[in-house]
Amino acid sequence: MSAAEPRRRAGRAWEIGENCVNCDVARQLAPETVVEADARSVLARQPADAAEELALHRAALACPVRAIRRGPGPVPTAPFPMRLDREVYLCGHNSARTFGANAYLVRRPEGNLLVDTPRWTSAVAASYEGLGGIAHILLTHRDHTAHAQRFAEHFGARVWIHEGDKDAAPYAGMVLRGTEPVVVLPGVTARPVPGHTRGSVVYVVDERYCFTGDTLYWSRTAQDLEVFETVLWYSRAELVGSLLRLAGQARFSWVLPGHGDRCHRPAEELHERLLDLVARMQGRPPQPLDIGAVEW
Repeated sequence: MSAAEPRRRAGRAWEIGENCVNCDVARQLAPETVVEADARSVLARQPADAAEELALHRAALACPVRAIRRGPGPVPTAPFPMRLDREVYLCGHNSARTFGANAYLVRRPEGNLLVDTPRWTSAVAASYEGLGGIAHILLTHRDHTAHAQRFAEHFGARVWIHEGDKDAAPYAGMVLRGTEPVVVLPGVTARPVPGHTRGSVVYVVDERYCFTGDTLYWSRTAQDLEVFETVLWYSRAELVGSLLRLAGQARFSWVLPGHGDRCHRPAEELHERLLDLVARMQGRPPQPLDIGAVEW
């Protein structure tokens, strides 16, 4: 009898519904048990141990359309926010209004940061109160603004966005302009990177963490840095220039995107990979808009 058989007989088997939108979140959180097939996430098998069970619980809480379900049974205590490194956390609780975008919490002595936002609930907000609240909400671009106003009002947080996407967050009081970097807090720099949208921004923290929104991500398929070239709403040429500028100005060892997988590599390796990505983009023709063509 397999390790998963008692769970099935007790009516506690996991399943993923056909309402999955293929946002990739479950595969990021539970790669041992969740895989892609026919443009959606499916279960490869039931979890084999407690670690895989916890990973699926996290995937279920993060799923923006509640496609992941399990029969009755205890739920782990506070699986989110999930520490990624030092004082950087993955928020989970992804929102359907941002197509399941990841958001991040960064604890800072000058005030905590929320990079983009999870879906708003009072319980999610309460979990941040226990970590010191939120002083700044850093929005990477217009697609990820859905819940920012609720979190800002609750915590009295300052909201940052670029003027190019300001119409998506008219309540934002801290407006970035042009393409020059701006220091948000000591060790925290906003770097405008127009391309995916006119007002796209990445935020680099402590020359270690780069929160990239929809500008840059780690592709498991390619095992390399990639861009969402088939989901460019503004300008491919601008994106190439933005990536070159980012490579010239910043160093970081973590890529933490809104969509797509995260990665942690030596800073010089990521620098070289970023330059190689620009060269690949310059050597290949533009691609038509097609969300389904993204290579996760």
